Amino acid sequence: MSAARGQRAAFRRRQDLFRWVVVTVVVLFFLAPLAGSLDFTTRDAGGHRSTQTWSTLLDVGAISSRYPDLQTGFLASAGLAVLTPAIMLLLLVPTMTWVRLRVPGASRLVEFLCLLPLTVPAIVLVVGLTPVYAWVTYFLGESTIWLAFAYVVLVLPYAYRSLDAGLRAIDVRTLSEAARSLGAGWLTVMVRVILPNVRTAVLSASFLAVALTLGEFTIASLFSRTNLQVAMYLLGKSDAQISVAVGLAFLVFSFVVLFALSFAGGQRGAVAPLARLRRPRKEPS
Repeated sequence: MSAARGQRAAFRRRQDLFRWVVVTVVVLFFLAPLAGSLDFTTRDAGGHRSTQTWSTLLDVGAISSRYPDLQTGFLASAGLAVLTPAIMLLLLVPTMTWVRLRVPGASRLVEFLCLLPLTVPAIVLVVGLTPVYAWVTYFLGESTIWLAFAYVVLVLPYAYRSLDAGLRAIDVRTLSEAARSLGAGWLTVMVRVILPNVRTAVLSASFLAVALTLGEFTIASLFSRTNLQVAMYLLGKSDAQISVAVGLAFLVFSFVVLFALSFAGGQRGAVAPLARLRRPRKEPS
């Protein structure tokens, strides 16, 4: 009996050791490049420590005057991170709800169409969208913000999976028929009945759309538009330290935005972490 307990304890110790080794390797894999980038941006031409790069980056006036493409790219990426999830949700949520209520037999076709961009390389997508963007440029102008239409195509597979899981978790037909029997219009059904019940799925789809939009480079570069990634690439040819510093700052900014989205996607009735810590513990009887 004691020998079996000893073997189980030794097995648990080996598992704990293996777990810590894996976690340490993964942390080093991600943090080592970041530490190297931070070290690179804090050295001057003579190899001495300097904060000149970060001081320049924090000077908005200097950035606007010396690196206009960087400011343009940042504003374009911020606009794309707002417009792309908005178009995606306006397109997918009503369509998927309508298919479930009226034509459930077409759900396979909608799923196929939404997952199709996964099989299309970015260069093929750009070639296919070039005639479309000729008309977009003619009617709406050459602003980078209109890349949101192409980005919506890119995020369709991931957003569809998230929204489909959310809609499968609720009885859409019963909820909508109950709301309609009480006199609600379809807009009220969507805004006050369906969306609150799939709030977590909507936030997850928005989370994925924002993450993809903030990191996209290929389509913007091939369409000769300047988002933040393209601006960083162009800046790296003339000032590598500023380009790397912008990359680090943008990584922190993206992490904060995505963390805020994931935090907002918590359950409505869930207790906040700080409130949970403040909750008094029950004394054992």
